[in-house]
Amino acid sequence: MIENKKKPNPIDIHVGSRIRLRRTMLGMSQEKLGESLGITFQQIQKYEKGTNRVGASRLQNISNILNVPVSFFFEDAPGDQSSGAAGMAEASSSNYVVDFLSSSEGLQLNRAFVKITDPKVRRKLVDLVKALAAEADAD
Repeated sequence: MIENKKKPNPIDIHVGSRIRLRRTMLGMSQEKLGESLGITFQQIQKYEKGTNRVGASRLQNISNILNVPVSFFFEDAPGDQSSGAAGMAEASSSNYVVDFLSSSEGLQLNRAFVKITDPKVRRKLVDLVKALAAEADAD
């Protein structure tokens, strides 16, 4: 029983990883997030690892700072049965997105892409990437 207390809860780990994902997507350091919350970057590290649980009011503050709804942190959480059988396909596709955004290239692409404000330019960029991918598939 004591061993379970030392082991982080899978939900806490998931919420922490989503905090890290969003923070890195924005190019924000742990220190900057901590300063915004009035806590140390070490505390942010503990949240992101799931070692420490994030309280409801703190999670609300984090969601405001990172500009996402609180529900973002629980998307695809372990044991989430709300999406039913169809959730399996969605979970694997969202895991792909998380893996992509966690990669160096994915992060760089995402950061650069969100800086493009013209929707037509963004659309053309998406079309270009699709064309390049189709060309690569044809080879």
